[in-house]
Amino acid sequence: MTYKKHYQYFLQQHPQTLHCSPHSHHYWPDVTRQAQLDYWEDSAKGADHKWDIIFGERIPAVQQHLARLLDHPAPEQFVFAQNTHELLYRVMTCFDPQQPLRILTTDGEFHSFSRQLRRLQERPNVEVVRIACEPYQSFPERWQAAVREDCYELVFTSQVFFNSGVVAPPIKDWLHMLSESTLVMIDGYHGCGALPTSLRSVADRVFYLAGSYKYLQAGEGCCFMTVPRNCELRPEYTGWFADFANLEKPQQGEVGYAGDGLRFAGATMDFTALYRLQAVLDWWQRDGINVEQVHAYVQQLQARFLQVIDELEHPLLNRGALLADRLDHHGHFLTFELDTPAQAAELAAVLRQAGIETDVRGRRLRFGFALYHDASDYEQLKKAFVVG
Repeated sequence: MTYKKHYQYFLQQHPQTLHCSPHSHHYWPDVTRQAQLDYWEDSAKGADHKWDIIFGERIPAVQQHLARLLDHPAPEQFVFAQNTHELLYRVMTCFDPQQPLRILTTDGEFHSFSRQLRRLQERPNVEVVRIACEPYQSFPERWQAAVREDCYELVFTSQVFFNSGVVAPPIKDWLHMLSESTLVMIDGYHGCGALPTSLRSVADRVFYLAGSYKYLQAGEGCCFMTVPRNCELRPEYTGWFADFANLEKPQQGEVGYAGDGLRFAGATMDFTALYRLQAVLDWWQRDGINVEQVHAYVQQLQARFLQVIDELEHPLLNRGALLADRLDHHGHFLTFELDTPAQAAELAAVLRQAGIETDVRGRRLRFGFALYHDASDYEQLKKAFVVG
Protein backbone atom coordinates (compact mmCIF):
# COMPACT_ATOMS: atom_id res chain seq x y z
CA MET A 1 0.00 0.00 0.00
CA THR A 2 1.27 3.49 -0.83
CA TYR A 3 0.16 6.79 0.63
CA LYS A 4 2.12 9.04 -1.72
CA LYS A 5 -0.94 10.10 -3.68
CA HIS A 6 -2.06 12.12 -0.65
CA TYR A 7 1.06 14.33 -0.69
CA GLN A 8 1.24 15.44 -4.31
CA TYR A 9 1.48 19.21 -3.72
CA PHE A 10 4.61 18.87 -1.61
CA LEU A 11 6.14 16.01 -3.60
CA GLN A 12 5.74 17.88 -6.88
CA GLN A 13 7.74 20.77 -5.42
CA HIS A 14 10.63 18.39 -4.64
CA PRO A 15 10.58 15.79 -7.43
CA GLN A 16 14.22 14.71 -7.05
CA THR A 17 14.29 14.70 -3.25
CA LEU A 18 14.02 11.86 -0.75
CA HIS A 19 12.84 13.76 2.30
CA CYS A 20 14.28 11.91 5.32
CA SER A 21 13.64 14.61 7.90
CA PRO A 22 9.87 14.43 8.50
CA HIS A 23 10.60 14.20 12.23
CA SER A 24 11.75 17.81 11.93
CA HIS A 25 9.66 19.27 9.08
CA HIS A 26 6.93 16.94 7.89
CA TYR A 27 5.41 17.33 4.43
CA TRP A 28 1.75 18.34 4.60
CA PRO A 29 -0.87 16.13 2.93
CA ASP A 30 -2.98 17.64 0.17
CA VAL A 31 -6.09 17.98 2.35
CA THR A 32 -4.41 20.78 4.31
CA ARG A 33 -4.50 23.09 1.28
CA GLN A 34 -8.27 23.44 1.35
CA ALA A 35 -8.10 23.86 5.13
CA GLN A 36 -6.19 27.12 4.62
CA LEU A 37 -9.11 28.45 2.57
CA ASP A 38 -11.66 27.11 5.05
CA TYR A 39 -10.15 29.28 7.77
CA TRP A 40 -10.40 32.30 5.46
CA GLU A 41 -14.03 31.47 4.64
CA ASP A 42 -14.99 31.07 8.31
CA SER A 43 -13.24 34.34 9.13
CA ALA A 44 -15.17 36.11 6.39
CA LYS A 45 -18.46 34.47 7.34
CA GLY A 46 -18.03 35.05 11.05
CA ALA A 47 -16.18 38.38 11.01
CA ASP A 48 -16.48 39.70 14.59
CA HIS A 49 -18.13 36.45 15.60
CA LYS A 50 -15.63 34.01 14.09
CA TRP A 51 -14.59 33.01 17.62
CA ASP A 52 -18.03 31.44 18.03
CA ILE A 53 -17.28 29.19 15.04
CA ILE A 54 -13.76 28.37 16.23
CA PHE A 55 -14.69 27.68 19.86
CA GLY A 56 -18.12 26.28 19.12
CA GLU A 57 -17.31 24.00 16.18
CA ARG A 58 -13.67 23.70 15.19
CA ILE A 59 -11.97 23.28 18.55
CA PRO A 60 -14.49 20.66 19.81
CA ALA A 61 -14.07 18.70 16.56
CA VAL A 62 -10.27 18.57 16.93
CA GLN A 63 -10.56 17.78 20.63
CA GLN A 64 -12.71 14.75 19.75
CA HIS A 65 -10.21 13.60 17.13
CA LEU A 66 -7.24 13.90 19.50
CA ALA A 67 -9.07 12.16 22.33
CA ARG A 68 -9.67 9.19 20.02
CA LEU A 69 -6.11 9.27 18.74
CA LEU A 70 -4.64 9.20 22.26
CA ASP A 71 -7.36 7.15 23.95
CA HIS A 72 -8.12 10.01 26.33
CA PRO A 73 -11.48 9.97 28.15
CA ALA A 74 -12.10 13.73 28.25
CA PRO A 75 -11.87 15.72 24.97
CA GLU A 76 -12.70 18.97 26.76
CA GLN A 77 -9.39 18.72 28.63
CA PHE A 78 -7.35 19.46 25.48
CA VAL A 79 -6.13 23.05 25.29
CA PHE A 80 -4.40 24.66 22.29
CA ALA A 81 -1.57 27.14 21.78
CA GLN A 82 0.84 28.12 19.03
CA ASN A 83 3.69 26.09 20.55
CA THR A 84 4.24 23.66 23.40
CA HIS A 85 6.63 26.02 25.15
CA GLU A 86 3.83 28.50 25.75
CA LEU A 87 1.80 25.76 27.43
CA LEU A 88 4.77 24.47 29.38
CA TYR A 89 5.60 27.86 30.80
CA ARG A 90 1.98 28.53 31.63
CA VAL A 91 2.05 25.44 33.86
CA MET A 92 5.32 26.50 35.44
CA THR A 93 3.81 29.83 36.47
CA CYS A 94 1.49 27.90 38.77
CA PHE A 95 4.41 27.43 41.16
CA ASP A 96 5.05 30.11 43.79
CA PRO A 97 8.27 31.86 42.65
CA GLN A 98 9.20 32.45 46.30
CA GLN A 99 9.10 28.78 47.24
CA PRO A 100 11.70 26.05 46.54
CA LEU A 101 11.18 24.32 43.20
CA ARG A 102 12.88 20.97 42.60
CA ILE A 103 12.59 19.52 39.10
CA LEU A 104 13.43 16.01 37.87
CA THR A 105 14.13 15.62 34.16
CA THR A 106 16.64 14.12 31.71
CA ASP A 107 19.52 15.41 29.63
CA GLY A 108 17.64 14.45 26.45
CA GLU A 109 14.89 17.08 26.42
CA PHE A 110 14.21 19.52 23.60
CA HIS A 111 16.15 22.80 23.37
CA SER A 112 13.33 25.12 24.48
CA PHE A 113 12.72 23.21 27.71
CA SER A 114 16.44 22.81 28.41
CA ARG A 115 17.03 26.51 27.81
CA GLN A 116 14.11 27.46 30.05
CA LEU A 117 15.46 25.28 32.85
CA ARG A 118 18.91 26.82 32.61
CA ARG A 119 17.31 30.24 32.91
CA LEU A 120 15.21 29.17 35.89
CA GLN A 121 18.28 27.76 37.59
CA GLU A 122 19.56 31.30 37.88
CA ARG A 123 17.06 31.63 40.70
CA PRO A 124 18.54 30.51 44.03
CA ASN A 125 15.44 28.48 44.94
CA VAL A 126 15.36 26.28 41.81
CA GLU A 127 17.14 22.90 41.74
CA VAL A 128 17.21 20.64 38.67
CA VAL A 129 18.10 16.95 38.74
CA ARG A 130 18.97 15.66 35.26
CA ILE A 131 19.24 11.94 34.63
CA ALA A 132 21.55 11.04 31.74
CA CYS A 133 19.77 9.15 28.96
CA GLU A 134 22.92 7.23 28.05
CA PRO A 135 23.57 4.42 28.34
CA TYR A 136 20.03 3.80 27.15
CA GLN A 137 19.99 0.19 28.34
CA SER A 138 20.23 1.23 31.99
CA PHE A 139 18.14 4.41 31.75
CA PRO A 140 14.86 2.83 32.97
CA GLU A 141 16.49 1.63 36.19
CA ARG A 142 18.30 4.92 36.79
CA TRP A 143 15.16 6.94 36.06
CA GLN A 144 13.04 4.87 38.44
CA ALA A 145 15.67 5.18 41.16
CA ALA A 146 15.46 8.97 40.85
CA VAL A 147 11.66 8.96 40.78
CA ARG A 148 11.53 6.87 43.97
CA GLU A 149 13.08 9.75 45.88
CA ASP A 150 9.72 11.49 45.40
CA CYS A 151 10.99 14.87 46.50
CA TYR A 152 10.13 16.97 43.44
CA GLU A 153 7.51 19.56 42.65
CA LEU A 154 7.78 18.84 38.91
CA VAL A 155 8.77 15.79 36.86
CA PHE A 156 9.27 16.35 33.12
CA THR A 157 10.32 13.75 30.56
CA SER A 158 9.77 12.85 26.91
CA GLN A 159 7.76 10.00 25.46
CA VAL A 160 10.44 9.66 22.75
CA PHE A 161 13.77 11.46 23.08
CA PHE A 162 14.13 14.03 20.30
CA ASN A 163 17.88 13.61 19.82
CA SER A 164 17.96 9.81 19.56
CA GLY A 165 14.54 8.39 18.72
CA VAL A 166 14.72 6.09 21.73
CA VAL A 167 11.43 5.50 23.54
CA ALA A 168 11.38 6.46 27.22
CA PRO A 169 10.10 4.06 29.90
CA PRO A 170 6.28 3.81 29.91
CA ILE A 171 4.58 6.26 32.27
CA LYS A 172 2.71 3.47 34.04
CA ASP A 173 6.01 1.90 35.12
CA TRP A 174 6.96 4.81 37.38
CA LEU A 175 4.02 7.19 37.87
CA HIS A 176 2.74 5.29 40.90
CA MET A 177 6.01 6.01 42.72
CA LEU A 178 5.19 9.72 42.95
CA SER A 179 2.93 11.46 45.43
CA GLU A 180 -0.24 13.09 44.13
CA SER A 181 1.20 16.53 44.80
CA THR A 182 3.99 16.09 42.24
CA LEU A 183 3.12 17.68 38.91
CA VAL A 184 4.01 15.41 35.97
CA MET A 185 4.49 16.58 32.37
CA ILE A 186 5.20 14.40 29.33
CA ASP A 187 6.64 15.81 26.12
CA GLY A 188 4.79 13.65 23.60
CA TYR A 189 5.81 15.53 20.45
CA HIS A 190 7.80 12.61 18.99
CA GLY A 191 5.21 10.05 20.08
CA CYS A 192 1.86 11.57 19.19
CA GLY A 193 0.68 10.33 15.80
CA ALA A 194 3.68 7.99 15.56
CA LEU A 195 3.45 5.48 18.41
CA PRO A 196 0.21 3.88 19.60
CA THR A 197 -0.53 5.80 22.79
CA SER A 198 -3.18 5.40 25.46
CA LEU A 199 -3.57 8.13 28.07
CA ARG A 200 -6.74 6.68 29.54
CA SER A 201 -5.20 5.36 32.75
CA VAL A 202 -3.09 8.49 33.40
CA ALA A 203 -5.35 11.21 31.99
CA ASP A 204 -6.23 12.62 35.40
CA ARG A 205 -2.64 12.60 36.58
CA VAL A 206 -0.35 13.95 33.84
CA PHE A 207 -0.07 16.90 31.49
CA TYR A 208 0.71 15.59 27.99
CA LEU A 209 2.19 18.01 25.43
CA ALA A 210 2.32 17.55 21.66
CA GLY A 211 1.52 19.30 18.40
CA SER A 212 0.90 19.20 14.68
CA TYR A 213 4.34 20.09 13.32
CA LYS A 214 5.67 16.55 13.00
CA TYR A 215 3.70 13.30 12.76
CA LEU A 216 0.28 14.94 12.77
CA GLN A 217 1.43 16.58 9.53
CA ALA A 218 -0.39 19.90 9.83
CA GLY A 219 2.57 22.23 10.15
CA GLU A 220 3.54 24.74 12.81
CA GLY A 221 1.11 26.73 14.92
CA CYS A 222 -1.16 24.13 16.55
CA CYS A 223 0.12 22.55 19.74
CA PHE A 224 -1.93 21.16 22.57
CA MET A 225 -1.81 19.93 26.14
CA THR A 226 -4.06 17.59 28.09
CA VAL A 227 -5.03 18.83 31.53
CA PRO A 228 -6.13 16.51 34.39
CA ARG A 229 -9.86 16.81 35.08
CA ASN A 230 -9.31 17.52 38.77
CA CYS A 231 -6.85 20.34 38.10
CA GLU A 232 -7.45 23.57 40.03
CA LEU A 233 -4.12 25.24 39.29
CA ARG A 234 -4.18 28.96 38.50
CA PRO A 235 -1.47 29.84 35.96
CA GLU A 236 -0.11 33.33 36.46
CA TYR A 237 0.64 33.52 32.73
CA THR A 238 -2.92 33.65 31.42
CA GLY A 239 -5.05 35.29 28.74
CA TRP A 240 -8.64 35.97 27.76
CA PHE A 241 -9.22 32.53 26.25
CA ALA A 242 -8.77 30.99 29.71
CA ASP A 243 -12.25 32.07 30.80
CA PHE A 244 -13.86 32.46 27.40
CA ALA A 245 -17.38 31.47 28.55
CA ASN A 246 -17.54 34.29 31.12
CA LEU A 247 -16.32 37.21 29.02
CA GLU A 248 -19.68 38.98 29.26
CA LYS A 249 -19.60 38.97 33.07
CA PRO A 250 -17.95 41.66 35.21
CA GLN A 251 -14.19 41.15 35.41
CA GLN A 252 -13.52 42.14 39.01
CA GLY A 253 -12.22 40.31 42.04
CA GLU A 254 -10.15 37.14 41.86
CA VAL A 255 -9.24 36.07 38.33
CA GLY A 256 -11.44 33.19 37.22
CA TYR A 257 -10.56 30.19 35.07
CA ALA A 258 -12.47 27.74 32.93
CA GLY A 259 -13.37 24.45 34.59
CA ASP A 260 -11.82 22.38 31.78
CA GLY A 261 -8.57 22.41 29.82
CA LEU A 262 -9.16 26.00 28.73
CA ARG A 263 -7.90 27.18 32.13
CA PHE A 264 -4.44 26.90 30.52
CA ALA A 265 -5.39 28.76 27.35
CA GLY A 266 -3.75 32.02 26.34
CA ALA A 267 -4.92 34.77 24.06
CA THR A 268 -5.58 35.63 20.41
CA MET A 269 -3.85 33.35 17.94
CA ASP A 270 -4.09 32.35 14.28
CA PHE A 271 -6.07 29.09 14.15
CA THR A 272 -5.18 28.20 10.57
CA ALA A 273 -3.03 25.31 11.78
CA LEU A 274 -5.92 23.92 13.81
CA TYR A 275 -7.96 23.82 10.60
CA ARG A 276 -5.13 21.97 8.87
CA LEU A 277 -4.94 19.52 11.76
CA GLN A 278 -8.68 18.89 11.56
CA ALA A 279 -8.32 18.21 7.83
CA VAL A 280 -5.59 15.61 8.46
CA LEU A 281 -7.51 13.86 11.20
CA ASP A 282 -10.74 13.98 9.17
CA TRP A 283 -8.83 12.25 6.34
CA TRP A 284 -7.46 9.58 8.69
CA GLN A 285 -10.92 8.88 10.08
CA ARG A 286 -12.52 8.87 6.62
CA ASP A 287 -9.95 6.40 5.23
CA GLY A 288 -9.72 4.28 8.36
CA ILE A 289 -6.09 5.20 9.06
CA ASN A 290 -4.95 4.77 12.65
CA VAL A 291 -1.67 5.14 14.50
CA GLU A 292 -1.19 1.39 14.73
CA GLN A 293 -1.24 1.17 10.93
CA VAL A 294 1.03 4.17 10.53
CA HIS A 295 3.53 2.76 13.02
CA ALA A 296 3.55 -0.67 11.37
CA TYR A 297 4.12 0.92 7.96
CA VAL A 298 7.03 3.01 9.26
CA GLN A 299 8.59 -0.02 10.95
CA GLN A 300 8.56 -1.80 7.58
CA LEU A 301 10.26 1.22 6.03
CA GLN A 302 12.88 1.26 8.77
CA ALA A 303 13.61 -2.43 8.29
CA ARG A 304 14.18 -1.96 4.55
CA PHE A 305 16.29 1.14 5.18
CA LEU A 306 18.58 -0.84 7.49
CA GLN A 307 18.88 -3.60 4.89
CA VAL A 308 20.14 -1.01 2.41
CA ILE A 309 22.55 0.35 5.02
CA ASP A 310 23.91 -3.18 5.52
CA GLU A 311 24.37 -3.57 1.76
CA LEU A 312 26.31 -0.30 1.58
CA GLU A 313 28.98 -1.43 4.04
CA HIS A 314 29.86 2.22 4.56
CA PRO A 315 32.67 2.90 7.05
CA LEU A 316 30.63 5.57 8.88
CA LEU A 317 26.97 4.99 8.08
CA ASN A 318 26.42 1.50 9.49
CA ARG A 319 24.65 -0.34 12.28
CA GLY A 320 27.65 0.10 14.53
CA ALA A 321 26.94 3.84 14.58
CA LEU A 322 23.21 3.37 15.25
CA LEU A 323 22.31 4.54 18.74
CA ALA A 324 19.86 1.69 19.24
CA ASP A 325 18.74 -0.82 16.63
CA ARG A 326 15.65 -2.27 18.33
CA LEU A 327 12.82 -1.06 16.11
CA ASP A 328 10.31 -1.96 18.82
CA HIS A 329 12.03 0.59 21.09
CA HIS A 330 12.21 3.42 18.60
CA GLY A 331 10.18 6.33 17.35
CA HIS A 332 9.90 7.24 13.67
CA PHE A 333 13.49 8.26 13.11
CA LEU A 334 16.84 6.51 13.43
CA THR A 335 19.97 8.21 14.72
CA PHE A 336 23.57 7.50 13.79
CA GLU A 337 26.30 8.87 16.05
CA LEU A 338 29.62 9.61 14.37
CA ASP A 339 33.00 10.43 15.86
CA THR A 340 32.88 14.17 15.24
CA PRO A 341 30.35 16.85 14.27
CA ALA A 342 32.41 17.44 11.13
CA GLN A 343 31.90 13.83 10.02
CA ALA A 344 28.16 14.09 10.55
CA ALA A 345 27.92 17.39 8.65
CA GLU A 346 30.07 16.07 5.80
CA LEU A 347 27.99 12.92 5.45
CA ALA A 348 24.78 14.96 5.46
CA ALA A 349 26.24 17.16 2.70
CA VAL A 350 27.07 14.11 0.55
CA LEU A 351 23.53 12.83 1.00
CA ARG A 352 22.05 16.23 0.18
CA GLN A 353 23.99 16.34 -3.09
CA ALA A 354 22.31 13.04 -3.95
CA GLY A 355 18.87 14.51 -3.15
CA ILE A 356 18.51 12.95 0.30
CA GLU A 357 17.50 15.39 3.04
CA THR A 358 18.49 14.47 6.60
CA ASP A 359 19.30 16.56 9.62
CA VAL A 360 22.33 16.86 11.88
CA ARG A 361 22.61 17.65 15.57
CA GLY A 362 26.22 17.70 16.64
CA ARG A 363 27.68 14.25 16.01
CA ARG A 364 24.26 12.78 15.30
CA LEU A 365 22.77 12.22 11.85
CA ARG A 366 19.03 11.52 11.87
CA PHE A 367 16.89 9.77 9.25
CA GLY A 368 13.10 10.03 9.49
CA PHE A 369 10.35 7.96 7.87
CA ALA A 370 6.91 8.95 6.66
CA LEU A 371 3.79 7.79 4.86
CA TYR A 372 5.04 9.51 1.71
CA HIS A 373 7.96 7.06 1.53
CA ASP A 374 8.01 3.69 -0.21
CA ALA A 375 10.49 0.96 0.70
CA SER A 376 12.02 1.22 -2.78
CA ASP A 377 12.94 4.88 -2.15
CA TYR A 378 15.96 3.88 -0.09
CA GLU A 379 17.76 2.54 -3.15
CA GLN A 380 18.65 6.20 -3.65
CA LEU A 381 21.17 5.79 -0.81
CA LYS A 382 23.20 3.54 -3.09
CA LYS A 383 23.41 6.28 -5.68
CA ALA A 384 24.76 8.63 -3.05
CA PHE A 385 27.67 6.36 -2.34
CA VAL A 386 28.07 4.91 -5.85
CA VAL A 387 27.44 1.29 -4.92
CA GLY A 388 26.72 -1.51 -7.40
